[in-house]
Amino acid sequence: MNVTNPTFYVDADGCPVKQEVYRVAQRYGIQVKLVANARMRAPEADWLEMIVVEGGLDAADNWIADNIAANDIAITNDIPLASRCLEKGAHVLSPSGRIFDDRNIADALATREILSHLRDLGTVTCGPAPFSQRDRSQFLQRLEKRAV
Repeated sequence: MNVTNPTFYVDADGCPVKQEVYRVAQRYGIQVKLVANARMRAPEADWLEMIVVEGGLDAADNWIADNIAANDIAITNDIPLASRCLEKGAHVLSPSGRIFDDRNIADALATREILSHLRDLGTVTCGPAPFSQRDRSQFLQRLEKRAV
C-alpha cells in the first residue's frame, strides 16, 4: 500500500465504477468515502463510509473538495471538482480512467466551458460516448497503479 495511506473519495452520484473501487480498496486496505446527495446501497464494511450531503447539486462536490487531502484519490467526472482536488495535492481519476493532472486540467476546464457555451447556443446536441467495458478496464488499471 502507498506509504501515505490515501483515501478514495468517490463522487458517488451516478458513478459507474463503485464495484471496482471497492475491490481495489479491499485489496490494498484503503479507506473509501462515498459522497452523494442521496443514500445508496453500499457494502457494510469498516473501510467504507457513506456520506450523504444535503444542500443542492454542488453540495457533494463541496464536501469532497473541503475534505480531500494531498495524495488522496478523487474519482469524479466533474472537471471543476477535479481542479479543486488537484489544488489540494490530490490525485484525480475519472470513471473512464482519464487522469486529471496539473498538465491537462486547464485544457479540460476550457473545453468544458466551450462545450457548455455551444450547448447553450443549441449547436452541440450530443453528449459523451456511452460508458464501455474498455472504460471500466482502463479505470481499474489506472486506479490499481495509483493505489500502490
